Amino acid sequence: MRADGAVIFDLDGTLIDSVPDLHPAVNRLLAEEGQPPLTLDAVTLMVGEGATRLVQRAFAAVGIPLSDGAAARYTERFRDIYLDAPCTHTELMPHARDALVRLAARGVKLGLCTNKPLAHTRVILERLDLARYFAAVTGGDSLAARKPDAAPLLATLAPLAAQPARSVFVGDSATDRDTARAAGVAAVLVEGGYTAVPVRSLEADAHLASLAEIELVLEALA
Repeated sequence: MRADGAVIFDLDGTLIDSVPDLHPAVNRLLAEEGQPPLTLDAVTLMVGEGATRLVQRAFAAVGIPLSDGAAARYTERFRDIYLDAPCTHTELMPHARDALVRLAARGVKLGLCTNKPLAHTRVILERLDLARYFAAVTGGDSLAARKPDAAPLLATLAPLAAQPARSVFVGDSATDRDTARAAGVAAVLVEGGYTAVPVRSLEADAHLASLAEIELVLEALA
């Protein structure tokens, strides 16, 4: 990859499997309101557009539509619950660490752009020993806008002095694809993440069976 480009990663479903910790946090929030628990599979399909959307979808699943005010209140409570244990059962996705190690060894500029709140993101990156790889990290509450708006991705590229047209965004969903498109960045989608539709049915610049293929794809895009 050229020096004026970068590889930016999504977090949940791309680098980490965080649902094993999100799931109990969602159910604890629901239990506090006297609501029944949701299954792991149900929560998995709710992840990817930030904490507020996750909370709204969880309450909708038990038949409770939330007003904006209620959604904001419950989201704050959810964030507190989740921050108590954001990385107890969370694990790396297959080949994630190896991919980061190899790219870093090649001198590729790496960044992270996620809709997860920044505080939770930083705790997870530290506990999984991933923080060392990223020179720029943007969370879902770092800016007023969140993915699929282009602003968070562009904000991640800026401190890396990376040009969007020379860069790649690696994600696992239509939200990540749309974010890349909006920012003028190549969209690469990896299988195995959090999406209700097959990744290869989503139009992108490239698809990965796993992050083990990342270097081959970057060479092809270059």
